[in-house]
Amino acid sequence: MGQSFFFTTNTNFLATFTLFFTTKSRKKIRSLKIVQHNIFFSYSTRFYLHAVPYSSSPISLDRIVNLLASISLQSEIKLKSGVSRIHLGIFPSFHTFFNVLVSSPLFPLTMKSHQRREGSKGHWWLEMPNSNRPSTSYSVSDGIPSATTENITNRLTSLCVAEKGSLLDNFTADDLTYSVAEIRAAFYPKFENENSDQEQCQARAASRSDLTSWIPEWREKRIRTRMIKIVSKGLATLEVSLKHSGSLFMYAGHEGGAYSKNSYGNIYTAVGVFVLGHVFREAWGSQANMKQAEFNEFLECNRMCISMELVTAVLGDHGQRPREDYVVVTAVTELGSGRPKFYETPDIIAFCRKWRLPTNHIWLFSTRRSVMSFFAAYDALCEEGTATPVCKTLDDIADISVPGSKNHVKVQGEILEGLVARIVSHESSKHMEHVLRDYPPPSSNGGDQHLGSCLREICAANRNDERQLIKALIDGVGPSFCPNSLDWFGHEASHSHSRNVGESVLDQFLSSRHADFSTEKLKEMFVIMKKSAVDFKCYHNFHKVNSVSSNNLHFKMVIHVRCDSAFRFYQEKMRCETGLWPLYRGFFVDLNLFKVDKERLAEFSKENNAMVEIGGDTNGASTKYGLADEDACLMIKLKFLTYKIRTFLLRNGLSTLFKKGPAAYKDYYLSQMKIWNTSHEKQKELRIMLDEWAESMQVKFGDRQLPSSTYLSEAEPFLEQYAKRNPLNQPLIGSAGSLVRTEDFLATVEGSEDVEGDLEPEREITSSSPAHLDNEAVKKDESLIVFFPGIPGCAKSALCEEILSTPGGLGDDRPVCSLMGDRIKGSRYWVKASEELCKRPCSILLADKNAPTEEVWRQIEDMCRSTKAYAVPVIPDSEGTESNPFSLEALAVFMLRVLNRVNHPGKLDKSSPNAGYVLLKFYHLYDGKSRREFESKLIERFGSLVKMPLLEPERSSIPESVRSILEEGISLYKLHTNRHERLVSKRKYANEWVKWEKQLQETLLGNAVYLNSIQVPFEFAVAKVLEQLKAIAKGQYAAPSTEKRRFGTIVFAAVSLPVSGILDLLENQQLIIGKDPKIEELLENMNLKSSLTKAHVTLAHKRSHGVTAVASYGPYLNQNVPVDITALFFSDQSAALEAEPGIVDGEKISSKNEWPHVTVWTAEGVAGKKANLLPHLFKQGKATRIDIKPPIRITGTLEFF
Repeated sequence: MGQSFFFTTNTNFLATFTLFFTTKSRKKIRSLKIVQHNIFFSYSTRFYLHAVPYSSSPISLDRIVNLLASISLQSEIKLKSGVSRIHLGIFPSFHTFFNVLVSSPLFPLTMKSHQRREGSKGHWWLEMPNSNRPSTSYSVSDGIPSATTENITNRLTSLCVAEKGSLLDNFTADDLTYSVAEIRAAFYPKFENENSDQEQCQARAASRSDLTSWIPEWREKRIRTRMIKIVSKGLATLEVSLKHSGSLFMYAGHEGGAYSKNSYGNIYTAVGVFVLGHVFREAWGSQANMKQAEFNEFLECNRMCISMELVTAVLGDHGQRPREDYVVVTAVTELGSGRPKFYETPDIIAFCRKWRLPTNHIWLFSTRRSVMSFFAAYDALCEEGTATPVCKTLDDIADISVPGSKNHVKVQGEILEGLVARIVSHESSKHMEHVLRDYPPPSSNGGDQHLGSCLREICAANRNDERQLIKALIDGVGPSFCPNSLDWFGHEASHSHSRNVGESVLDQFLSSRHADFSTEKLKEMFVIMKKSAVDFKCYHNFHKVNSVSSNNLHFKMVIHVRCDSAFRFYQEKMRCETGLWPLYRGFFVDLNLFKVDKERLAEFSKENNAMVEIGGDTNGASTKYGLADEDACLMIKLKFLTYKIRTFLLRNGLSTLFKKGPAAYKDYYLSQMKIWNTSHEKQKELRIMLDEWAESMQVKFGDRQLPSSTYLSEAEPFLEQYAKRNPLNQPLIGSAGSLVRTEDFLATVEGSEDVEGDLEPEREITSSSPAHLDNEAVKKDESLIVFFPGIPGCAKSALCEEILSTPGGLGDDRPVCSLMGDRIKGSRYWVKASEELCKRPCSILLADKNAPTEEVWRQIEDMCRSTKAYAVPVIPDSEGTESNPFSLEALAVFMLRVLNRVNHPGKLDKSSPNAGYVLLKFYHLYDGKSRREFESKLIERFGSLVKMPLLEPERSSIPESVRSILEEGISLYKLHTNRHERLVSKRKYANEWVKWEKQLQETLLGNAVYLNSIQVPFEFAVAKVLEQLKAIAKGQYAAPSTEKRRFGTIVFAAVSLPVSGILDLLENQQLIIGKDPKIEELLENMNLKSSLTKAHVTLAHKRSHGVTAVASYGPYLNQNVPVDITALFFSDQSAALEAEPGIVDGEKISSKNEWPHVTVWTAEGVAGKKANLLPHLFKQGKATRIDIKPPIRITGTLEFF
């Protein structure tokens, strides 16, 4: 054990030095962190320095004694025990507040558990003995009791800091200038939002192409995959916590400061301090004042910061107005004098239970099975999840569940913002079990105590004056927790607190010499951060006023990251430059610039270099839990659609709606849903609701914009009524109706700055506005517009004629009319179409004109709004190419049709000299879109899509001569376009065009037999289009799938089987056909080769079996599953194969369905789920069963759908 000494003093003095020390225990050397604390002695006391000898360049104890004696002229220093040498880094002659490590010799190195950082090995919590604590409140680092405004004002005035900032103006960095920078508050580094709704920066529009490379679509999947891989190997545990919907609030003690995400000294931090103080009153009752003072002292002594989610109804609306105002601790950080060290969650819980602070709900997933089940559960709940089902599901599948001290449903409501998943130590589960055993939930002593005025009462009384409100909140929390208001008002006489001297201070700081390792690392960070979207705001640190002089300046620095792109830019730098500290969210630094005397420069430099060499990165290492930094810091936010509807679509869209109108608002919400990868069904439901919301807001408010801070006053009643209208709307809404009225107590925040950064700024969005369709029958008081995003020759006019001549039209009583574009010149067509609909309301208009561009689509959308209509696009069905939705075969067919025309009204026929050129022009209007993108865009905008069959599926390849002439024309067109940049003339390549047109006609007419043979019969195409249009008119339409689900909502789990395997089985003469004469006829009637496009065995369905059941198959996702086919059941309405899933990794895959099967056929109009009844029909003699012996095994893949 190390030896100790003590000294006493009867006079005021300032101990200014930094202490480094090591301990030796059981033959193992442990390097401890740098300790820097501020202790000012203004009364007679005794304290102890605990230290041990240090082998590298030690300083004699006599020198230390002489130094202390020189600082305090009347100090009497007495030595105890035989310490002969101790290593100290000395800062002589300047008044920086580095202080003495306070520790008692009664506390040996093997400290008792209640004095050690809770549950953590090797980290100390330092506390002064109770007998030595002052009975009154002291401003520790200021050196004056209860740092009064009068004292501060006098000091500032004498230094001329408050008037013109002359101290800074006269301070110039030179060879004698040193700096000390210490992080004062920090939250975790930025983590990703899955299906990102981040990147809400106004600068984004200007650099969209650059940012695209920073947000690859695979990044989200990579984070998930990496998390699963790490946990599967036993290297780490996945921790999941609730994301309460509020504001980031950080507290480092009264002297350390209170901070919001990007600022301090404002209404956000005043509210945070009040709510935190209120927590102590509720928890400690009559002991609250004492505990508040002890807590402040504890944070200061240990240089710690706690981060919380501040949830309140007085600072503006988020997803749902909370029923109570509260905080939940989300991080505890040891700041030390180096890189911040964040507590693991078990330590956070121990810390919070020691101080009776609110904790969050936590789940731990320590196996591959549980972590895969978690991600599957989220995917099943992401579009409908609310607090109750989410918490229940995670409780069911987690390895450990630790309920929070604040029940989300009771204090905030059912609307849940999301979940935060992060990688933690693989020992977290054991650690958590020990903490839960050793630290039971604390009791509350404040139930019978008068807690004083609540937050909402204070805000109601002072809501019109922000300054007065802040004063009332600080007074309300009491002097034991907040002795003064320096951080909020500074020098009140001159309002000097508001002066930002950031740029000047930053330049001086970067030009100075660093006095320690921490400062050196922060300088490295700032140099990189200056190159990105980061602001450095600096303010005078009024808590350090007693040490300020012309050669010694103190500042608080706020690092404000304006764009998420800055985090990604910095992360890329971290990958290239090892040793960089992370860029934190909520990032605040105490900065000291000072000069040393020339006489002491050499000595100081030597001592400083020794200290930097020793210091190192004592609070952080390059690895954590045995993982590389990038893996150890993996963290992702998983939000729920019910929350995003409110905050992003309803609230954040208000500015766009009122400033730019409904069309721009539609563009905005469609763009958001696309980013989130929202399922098609949810998009369709949301389009209807959001259009109604936009209309109701414009009717009610006109040109007056609804304030986003109180949007829930309108949104909650709207959502409640919308949910009551139809039970199917309830899952979309999540929860509504529990409105907390805030109009009487909402804090009025001066200025328009978004301090918390959670409101999305305006930005330009690509046009994309949908009409709406519902699952119910389309109302007959609406018109229908059928339009054609195609190319000349796609048979739109012939199709319109067939529809007009069809008896009964589209199956309802609305009249059908057609308007041919070839007879109306110029841009008048859509104006004329609108006039036609106004003359014939509740009709069906066939818009016989090509509609190839999004500009035309926008006109159609405008027409829909003005005429109370909805629109349906009809497109030729074609495979397309990588960059165009139409294949070369389709283009060749269209050209041949045009060349076969005679006397065409638009004069585009065989007599036209440039028919090929015109079709290439239309073809290139679609350039840049793949087939999938083309169809997706139409479905997003109009909610539906009709495909007109064009080419036979079984056809021979396009002749080389046809392909060659088309590619030659495309090359010529691109050459012409590249030269002119726009199509204005063909003179330059006139001869080439004439030659090509002639060769085109010869080639296409020479291959007419082939081109006619690959087309489906026109009658068949018309029938298919009519079938789809009638389904839309009846509300029975389901949009075609345009892409495979990546991360979206999960509905069911199934084993997907190859269709070829099913067809081979059914066509096997010996197994099936020969056993019953009816089967062969049935199979012929089924036409399975064309009708059976997919096959699967359903394992569990969200609606029938619950989310937990579906999520339980997560561990087997994408794995091969053997399936035994044991029998065929069929009736006159359906047919299915009985199936039995096999074993994967030694475990049986069992279906939750009563009868596992593969549906292979249903009669027209019969739902697929009817196949579930086949075993019952067989028992009733209404179905046939044919056993397959021995069973046929087909291997499939387990997937989520």
